[in-house]
Amino acid sequence: MVKIELPDGNILDVQQNSTILDVAQQIGPGLAQAAIAAKIDGNLVDLFFEVTKDGKLEIITEKSEESLDILNHSAAHIMAGAVVDLFPDARPTIGPSIEPVGFYYDFYVKEPFSQEDLEKIQKRVDEVIEENSEFKRDEMSLKEAIDYYKAKDKNKFKVEILEETEAENVSFYSHGKSIFKDLCRGPHIPSTGRIKGIKILNASSAFWRGEARRESLQRVYGVAFYNAKQLRKHLNMLEEAKKRDHRIIGPQLDLFGTADEWGPGMPLIYPKGTVILEILKAFWIKEHRKAGYEVVQTPHIFKELVWQTSGHIEYFLENMFPVDLKGDKWFVKPMNCPGHMMIYNRKAYSYRELPVRLGEMGTVYRRELSGALHGLFRVQSITQDDAHLFMLPDQLEDEIVGVIEMVELFYKAFGFEEWEYFISTKPEKAIGDDAGWDHATDALMKAMERVDIKYKIKEGDGAFYGPKIDVDVKDAIGRRWQLATIQVDFNLPDRFDINYLGDDGQKHRPFVIHRVIYGCMERFLAIIVENYAGKMPIWLSPVQAVVIPITDSHAEYSKKVALELVEAGVRAEADLSGERMEYKIRHATMQKVPYIINVGDKEIEAETIAVRDVRSKDNKVEYGVKIPDFINKVQLQNKNYE
Repeated sequence: MVKIELPDGNILDVQQNSTILDVAQQIGPGLAQAAIAAKIDGNLVDLFFEVTKDGKLEIITEKSEESLDILNHSAAHIMAGAVVDLFPDARPTIGPSIEPVGFYYDFYVKEPFSQEDLEKIQKRVDEVIEENSEFKRDEMSLKEAIDYYKAKDKNKFKVEILEETEAENVSFYSHGKSIFKDLCRGPHIPSTGRIKGIKILNASSAFWRGEARRESLQRVYGVAFYNAKQLRKHLNMLEEAKKRDHRIIGPQLDLFGTADEWGPGMPLIYPKGTVILEILKAFWIKEHRKAGYEVVQTPHIFKELVWQTSGHIEYFLENMFPVDLKGDKWFVKPMNCPGHMMIYNRKAYSYRELPVRLGEMGTVYRRELSGALHGLFRVQSITQDDAHLFMLPDQLEDEIVGVIEMVELFYKAFGFEEWEYFISTKPEKAIGDDAGWDHATDALMKAMERVDIKYKIKEGDGAFYGPKIDVDVKDAIGRRWQLATIQVDFNLPDRFDINYLGDDGQKHRPFVIHRVIYGCMERFLAIIVENYAGKMPIWLSPVQAVVIPITDSHAEYSKKVALELVEAGVRAEADLSGERMEYKIRHATMQKVPYIINVGDKEIEAETIAVRDVRSKDNKVEYGVKIPDFINKVQLQNKNYE
């Protein structure tokens, strides 16, 4: 007999070599029926995994956090099997589940998949689900696995993966009648029929291992759920996301665009888009100065020595833009951090002067594969709201709390209603001693507890130079975006010899936090455009009011009203084009302008305006509005963000 500890602390005696499914059945028939996988001592396993020793057990059901990931990973196998059944010459490469939900599988094929091909794949996938075939796991030695792929499939991609593997044995999964047998760690759902909702979405080009010099592949995307209702809800969300696509709305509202023939991933922000970024920046500067930050500015380019010192030459070179200046090697900055280290080092700080908080809206440049670029979501010119906080070890928790409070303030200001915190802990390969890691990780956790915010742990997912907090924000249609990062850094303080003078008169290394709240400003702009579907809140609207004359004879009064509004801080303009009034109103509405102001003889005589609140439900026009009253109304809406 072996002893199994359950999540509630109870100990269960089970027969040695019992499967997880046997154990679940022993706990209760309902649990056995709901089970899809399990965790033994924190490791995910299949239901047919045999229990051979004492351990902690958690049964994974549809309600478990990991369940959708397991389901979509299994769906990737089902889809890959369908592709191999239909296209025997296709060579499967890798097929993971993806965040927040979905999967893809990459194939080496002679011709790209057509829409007709995807429909055939969908039909075959549906058939496999209907068959309700079991997922089966086999093991081979590493040599046998390499020989299998060399001889049977001639799949050089799998061979390449295996030749980099250190394990003595590897596992394979197969299902039903499909000839597909895939190298995989697992686990998988018990049978294909557990998927009640699956949809093949699209196909696109990809490169093997993301390297443009390697083989071109076809990446097929899909999504899977435990029931058809969840799938319909997700597909409706995807349809809504298409309507909100910033790559369409941005140019329509004259906010931003791209000139890929001149510089891929180098977005052009138009005047109206720049107004929004200026508002974001002004709000950022105001709140940071209130919180004791000093705003700085660092150059866009430094000599190679800086990046050798920081470690970027060693770890980040392929993502950097080099500049050759008459034999001297310089690099455009991929990060703002080294400049902030230099600014801190300009003087000898006493322990009495810490913490020191430096912030910058700095533009950095990172080379990306052309296939990875995606509107403003993935660019090569990145403006970050960077900040570096230098502190005494016992100030770390307080400083983390301060950043969390600022994160909460910012996201509430933008109308987000839900966000989630994750703490990433020490990875296998890391710098710094255990004491420093333990102190930093403990401070992150205690800070979260102090502000009474729940968080999840990402075990071993920290950077090599320190633990961190990541914040995922949910937008208006339920999509999650990773925005804020609060990163403890043990790397740069050592590399740039960052110190402070302690009360003992000796030099000591401060703790350093690197953090962003917006993240990438261009990406944040795209996110809020999609979140609001282009209909920005009043305080973020690049144009808050358009003044439209009824006829040409009212043009001068329109100009006068617009000027008065602008002088009072309202972002307004007069539409004096030759178009008809009805067209101007329709155009202003399409441009998502919150207030449309009409002026005619009555307004000129009474020195008033007629105001249409486009955001109101009835969209009625309010006549006889005094200009100062309208100004006060807009100023009140701007007040909290000025």
